[in-house]
Amino acid sequence: MARWWVCGLLSLLAVAAAVDAAEGSAEPLIRLPTQDEHDAAPAPAPSAEEGITRWAVLVAGSSGYENYRHQADVCHAYQILKKGGLKEENIVVFMYDDIAKNHENPRPGVIINHPKGKDVYAGVPKDYTGDQVTTNNFFAVLMGNKTGVTGGSMPNNPWLYAGDFIKVLKEKHASKSYSKMVIYVEACESGSMFEGIMPQDLNIYVSTAANAVESSWGTYCPGMNPPPPHEYITCLGDVYSVSWMEDSETHNLKKEAIKDQYETVKKRTSSSNNNLTGSHVMEYGDMTFRDEKLFLYQGFDPANVNNTNRLPLPSLEGAINQRDADILFMWKRYEQLDAGSEEKLRVLKKIKETVAHRKHLDSSIDFIGKLVFGFENGPSVLEAPRSSGQPVVDNWDCLKRMVRVFESHCGSLTQYGMKHMRAFSNLCNNGISEVEMKEASVFACGGYNSAKWSPLVLGHSA
Repeated sequence: MARWWVCGLLSLLAVAAAVDAAEGSAEPLIRLPTQDEHDAAPAPAPSAEEGITRWAVLVAGSSGYENYRHQADVCHAYQILKKGGLKEENIVVFMYDDIAKNHENPRPGVIINHPKGKDVYAGVPKDYTGDQVTTNNFFAVLMGNKTGVTGGSMPNNPWLYAGDFIKVLKEKHASKSYSKMVIYVEACESGSMFEGIMPQDLNIYVSTAANAVESSWGTYCPGMNPPPPHEYITCLGDVYSVSWMEDSETHNLKKEAIKDQYETVKKRTSSSNNNLTGSHVMEYGDMTFRDEKLFLYQGFDPANVNNTNRLPLPSLEGAINQRDADILFMWKRYEQLDAGSEEKLRVLKKIKETVAHRKHLDSSIDFIGKLVFGFENGPSVLEAPRSSGQPVVDNWDCLKRMVRVFESHCGSLTQYGMKHMRAFSNLCNNGISEVEMKEASVFACGGYNSAKWSPLVLGHSA
């Protein structure tokens, strides 16, 4: 009996994978946090037609209405897989679930992922929500490890690090609990999670929204074409994610191969009509099954049986850097409020504080680079990309230590500060010690009042 997985991660990682039941040597179930050992249902029988069982794990790695698009992407992915015939108990969803009923949501209880799209929130299971959305719980689910389920909050901290993720994938493969897996990842610099460290012999194929050095992009945002409905002041989706999903739901997946979708999504995502607002979709891992049809992983929607797979997806005219989407939301919120109101002043204060902290992060890291590598060489050393095929960092534990030291003295990196992970990596790659990093951080950030940005408030990112 074969099991196929669809893994989906957003903001940190993004959508689907397929698994094989192998010889029954591993735990076949992905348990919910409230499930008792004795309550677990037996693993579903495979499809008689295909002899396989599909599993999916969908993860939205952010919270807050300004990040509407991430949970919208995950809900949309769930609807596609459900229409494809995956059983509800085989689709595990991680999302903070603070969007649908958010007071900012103009359509209470509804989430859309396209300007003219239907509600994608209805029916989505509440498997892991709120403080159950953690990196550790995600890993526990992948491994079928019930005892590993704990509290915490992945949309906040600690973040998911590539070294840890690859280690879990290797352990998953060693457990012989799947036959093949496909992973979609929506994140800025998402290629850096796999470049140089993703093995080719795990029977896992990975597609990412961007390469190792660039941002991914939000779409269906206010002021763009097509725009969201007039009452929305936030982006509805992400270019890469909506591209693969809109492709899947409009094509006959029994005729479309993994490689076909990759090329389609790559073209749509890279341009958005120009390279200034697009990213380079990448692929990693096992390339030997790119010719396989997508229905093996995402299922098959009978409504698409007569689709010819020849109609191109419409272009996306306009996109926004992922890290600026929250600022766009705040400005739109500010413009919407009554002049002189306390709420308008509160939002303006938040914008100022957010922009000021971003400038602080940028200038502090730049200053640290000059302190440890010299005034002339500092910036170039920190931002230097590594050769193709090399991982972003050689020592992942060192990277975590550098981040913790920096945050302890300079404040939380926040979602925006993730852009500086290459700088922290290059500190490690160039042999900078933890003591040297602490000294430089004290010099760069001494006297800075991190206040609301303190890791004591937001938690450490590592």
